[in-house]
Amino acid sequence: MRFEEFAEQAAPKLRSALVGAYGADAGADAAAEAIAFGWENWSSVSEMANPVGYLYRVGQTAARRMRRSGPLFPAPEPELVDSFTPELLPALSALSEMQRICVVMVHGHGWPATEAAVVLDVSVSSVRTHVERALAALKQALEVDRDRV
Repeated sequence: MRFEEFAEQAAPKLRSALVGAYGADAGADAAAEAIAFGWENWSSVSEMANPVGYLYRVGQTAARRMRRSGPLFPAPEPELVDSFTPELLPALSALSEMQRICVVMVHGHGWPATEAAVVLDVSVSSVRTHVERALAALKQALEVDRDRV
């Protein structure tokens, strides 16, 4: 596979996972760094069993290196405020990193659990467990009645 084809498929997945873990700005920057690393090292990355998972780890390292202070998720644009509960962002920030990544990828960006598992280099059941626990924590934090959801 050519790098361009790989990047077209992998970049959205990497961005979803890294934004879920590190917030919009740091996550997007980390995904860009990971893709750039993939381009520079394509001859070895293309031979790996899970190149997307490897580049996810590269992105994690980049995000941690450039860790920014301030909120993980910045305040939404004023025109979007009415489209979701304002307590959602603090509730997402309170989740464990893996729970936040999984729930953002699966429910926020619509990735199947199988694809999220490949990117994160974990089992599908692990992704599903993290999503279930994240949703339970979010329902509790947002005081959502479980019977109505």
